[in-house]
Amino acid sequence: MNKQITIDREDTANNKEANNKESSQKAFEIRDYLRLDLFPHFMCPGCGHGIALRALLWAIHSQGIDKNKLAIVSGIGCSGRVGSYIDANTYHTTHGRPLAFATGLKMARPDLHVVVITGDGDCLAIGGNHLIHAARRNLDITCLMLNNEIYGMTGGQVSPTTPHNRFTTTTPAGNREPVFDASRLAEAAGAGFVGREVTIHVPRLRDLIAEGLEYKGFSFIEVMSDCTEVNGRKNDLGSSPEMVLGQTRAMRPPKYELGEYDNNVVDHPFRPNSLNTGVLTRADRPEYGETYREMARNIQGMEKGGQP
Repeated sequence: MNKQITIDREDTANNKEANNKESSQKAFEIRDYLRLDLFPHFMCPGCGHGIALRALLWAIHSQGIDKNKLAIVSGIGCSGRVGSYIDANTYHTTHGRPLAFATGLKMARPDLHVVVITGDGDCLAIGGNHLIHAARRNLDITCLMLNNEIYGMTGGQVSPTTPHNRFTTTTPAGNREPVFDASRLAEAAGAGFVGREVTIHVPRLRDLIAEGLEYKGFSFIEVMSDCTEVNGRKNDLGSSPEMVLGQTRAMRPPKYELGEYDNNVVDHPFRPNSLNTGVLTRADRPEYGETYREMARNIQGMEKGGQP
């Protein structure tokens, strides 16, 4: 009887795996992954977070991840609200704490695919300490930081990624604080996988997220998004399409950078490539959950009189 139960469980697991593969081979339909009863959504017209949401769900579909095995953890702010629209196991947490909650969830349920959706304020300001320790531990979590360079829903205040001289509700004369490079911070803290992409490049963003989902360890993906209402209007950054197209202004092939050639006529008025995108860091490191469980097994073996 026990043998029969084991076989049935294996068959069930194999069937689920086959169904997931079949699902990933079907054409991507975003409505299959959304809680349509929560629509219309709260996002402003032209908000980049909606594009990031689509890319995330497209990547999840391409990986054939079962929605019942998917956990979305989010914090507070515009980015925090994005997770509530996903038809999966969603966890809306307190400000700055989604990575802390996700750590506990992943340790208790290592079978789940845990994805954190956070913002530049939520992740780098009040939640900055949790980011560096999540990167240091290298627990198998995928973190999407939607960087719109401002506190959007919470009042339009300056954030750790707000550019120099940018006007916000708390910097009416222009921002004078230096800017955090979130990707370099995550890399320095020990994140095994770090990437960055802009929302104008949706297929590239989808592929980058898919790589992050596949990575066995902590993956940090910075998504350069746009806040058209609070950030765009206050700083005369143009319409929504103009802001999206403006994402590529700092992206040029290296051979066209200033100083590459003498008297290069294309240097002015263009800027050199100052925004690196794609996979920025990928390193093999021990995954924290596996090393912790191995330690627990060794301790249990010693308590039973065995060898560690």
